[in-house]
Amino acid sequence: MDAMSIARLSTTIAETGTKQEVSMAVLKKAMDMQASSAAALIDALPAAPSAPNLPPHLGNRINTTA
Repeated sequence: MDAMSIARLSTTIAETGTKQEVSMAVLKKAMDMQASSAAALIDALPAAPSAPNLPPHLGNRINTTA
């Protein structure tokens, strides 16, 4: 290998590392944006309505033999 090919290889390796770092930064930013969007959607959901006029014992047991 001559000096030019070694320099070219070194530059290529450095560029590859930089490209990977940039890709990871973009991926992390996209994941953060998705997480904040999901949190906003969850916060926007209305509260579950309570079941008025039902006895308190309903819904406490599940019949698994049916």
